[in-house]
Amino acid sequence: MKVPLLMTPGPTYVHEDVRRAMAMAITNPDLDESFFKFYRETCGKLKQLLITQNDVLILSGEGILGLEAACASLIEPGDRVLCIDNGIYGHGFGDFAKIYGGNVVYFKSDYRRAVDVNGLRDFLEEDHNFKIATLVHCETPSGITNPVSEICPLLKKYGIISIVDSVSAIGGENLKTDEWQMDVVIGGSQKCLSAPPGLTFLSLSREAWHKILQRETPVTGYYGNLANWKNWYEEKWFPYTQPISDIYGLRVAVERLLEEESFVLRHKKIGEAVRQALVESGLELYPLDGFSNTVTTLLIPEGLSFKDIYSTMLKDYNIMIAGAFDFLKDKVVRIGHMGENCHEEKLYVTLKAFNNVLEKFNVKLNKKIYHIYQEMME
Repeated sequence: MKVPLLMTPGPTYVHEDVRRAMAMAITNPDLDESFFKFYRETCGKLKQLLITQNDVLILSGEGILGLEAACASLIEPGDRVLCIDNGIYGHGFGDFAKIYGGNVVYFKSDYRRAVDVNGLRDFLEEDHNFKIATLVHCETPSGITNPVSEICPLLKKYGIISIVDSVSAIGGENLKTDEWQMDVVIGGSQKCLSAPPGLTFLSLSREAWHKILQRETPVTGYYGNLANWKNWYEEKWFPYTQPISDIYGLRVAVERLLEEESFVLRHKKIGEAVRQALVESGLELYPLDGFSNTVTTLLIPEGLSFKDIYSTMLKDYNIMIAGAFDFLKDKVVRIGHMGENCHEEKLYVTLKAFNNVLEKFNVKLNKKIYHIYQEMME
């Protein structure tokens, strides 16, 4: 099987160093005390990435496990939950809250723009009786980054615990967990960290731990019950057997990122160049502001379908890009520039192929996309 160049917004290309780490001999993670230390040290690396002193846990499951575990552990039946909604993922967070009995209230913001902080401020002045608020840092389907640096302190002003889906942002966007007063921050292995899918990780503030441990009702379920982790290191006990090879790979992936001083700048520079190249060529982006460093979402030119673009990119150039789903299905194309995908030469090759595919389908461009991109990167 010929493996395509993955230019999707996750999963991303996995570096050979990470692959080799996953091939290391394993031990019994439930019995070998050295692995408990290795796990804790890996969590410490993630704390550096999140810029936090809060506890960090690595969970065996894709990023959605982190979202569901946070909701399961923090929300009790009848709790009022504010769902900050400016996209498919933001709205969907409310569904997880409802599963665990949350009384969900939506603050809706323009789906083509970053969350309206002034509108949220006005909303909270009128109604702030919420225990939990859910929000998305990077709305991956729409390619929008939300201003969590303003939103989370605003929520904290009213004593509201924030649960932030930062899966597609960590490692590609600025993130200062403690400074921005973020309570639960959730990440995933397969995005900017460029490890294989299968792990989620999250940080928990003291306030979040307090809410979890002082619940009046038991958590529904076991796997998503974060209270089971409270004294894992002191007791040398994991709630379930850890996916040791995945964690070996994650450790190397995080270390590779931390060794680079300017990984956010790299994502920002390439993201801006991709967007400008597309716009100057005559194409239209889906977002109107709040542009993501890690994924670019553009509207499909009239007369074309996503299937046309996807299949031709894959067949003729062996490059995989993404579409979207829900109301954006067949309306947009997404190009990922995150982690190991976010390097100048990979985007050049992708944009050149994309340019050629559009021309093949008689889409008129003002200028070749890859020429503009190349000029931007010089």
